[in-house]
Formats: sequence, C-alpha cells, structure tokens
Amino acid sequence: VQLQASGGGSVQAGGSLSLSCAASRRTFSNNGMGWFRQRPGREREFVAAISWNSAFTSYSDSVKGRFTISRDNAKNTVYLQMMSLKTEDTAVYYCAAALKSVAPVDPTGYRYWGQGTQVTVSS
Repeated sequence: VQLQASGGGSVQAGGSLSLSCAASRRTFSNNGMGWFRQRPGREREFVAAISWNSAFTSYSDSVKGRFTISRDNAKNTVYLQMMSLKTEDTAVYYCAAALKSVAPVDPTGYRYWGQGTQVTVSS
C-alpha cells in the first residue's frame, strides 16, 4: 500500500499551492482521507479531512476558509487546495488514509501514511 503526495514547493505569502495524494496497490474509495502537517519544531497536526463519499469535510481552525480538501475516487486521489498561504503554513504535509469511512481529526485514526511533501511559504 502506498500513498504518494506531490505538489509541494516554495511560494510567497498570499500565494497558492495544490497538493495531490495518489494511492496505489489498493483503492481507498471506502476510506476517509486526511491531510496533516508537521511544522519545524512541532508535532504533526491535523489540517483537513474528508469522508469516503465527500459528504463530510473538516478543517483545522488555522486553515479554515483558505484550504479546501477534495477527492476523486475514480482516480484514487485526494487533493488539498491551499490559498492565501501564510509563512506559518510552512511544513511538511502528509496525506493519510483512515481506518474507517469517516475521517477523524486524531492521527491515530489513520492507518496508511504518505511520505510527505514540503511546502515553504516565504514573506
């Protein structure tokens, strides 16, 4: 089982980036999916999550209104559209597949993790 995150890079504050997470070897169409990030010197934190059928999404307060999570089950891919980026969004971003069809905030609710993609926002 493999989750491959991509789309990270460097951008100036106020800019946008779009992350993708493609799954291989198995389908995650019945699993909730989430994005987490780890900022320098901090623990991994929840960013956004989406249920298996896209009916439910959740966001951390720090990204609400700026980030949008979506998924395409036919492509076995989940996305994170990031807008109005701030320097404090600088982090390694990880996608993860949940144990169940819902997507919890708690990282212990996720079984499969991608390798992470670096997002750097400069002022």
